[in-house]
Amino acid sequence: MGIQKRFFKTKGECEVTFECNAPDAESAALVCEANGWQPIAMARKRSGPFRARLRLPKGGEYQFRYLVDGRDWINDEAADAYRPNEYGGENGVVSTLGA
Repeated sequence: MGIQKRFFKTKGECEVTFECNAPDAESAALVCEANGWQPIAMARKRSGPFRARLRLPKGGEYQFRYLVDGRDWINDEAADAYRPNEYGGENGVVSTLGA
């Protein structure tokens, strides 16, 4: 798993690439508060990790999780932080406060 960030000098955005390593999974989705918790299908090339890109406003922190095979919730070990959620688990946090 992993998170890569690319800050734009001329825009108030950060392009974040989310990676979910679930080799035995058929599908994965990024679920993030930045888009109203609507699942975003993640793509996979061959047997590599699932990936999704999202442009987020600079200067914020956004909670997210991965939904694997429509039933299993997992967090990204590369998250910038974790916050408790209302279901007794934790959500990962990605920060765009830098740059």
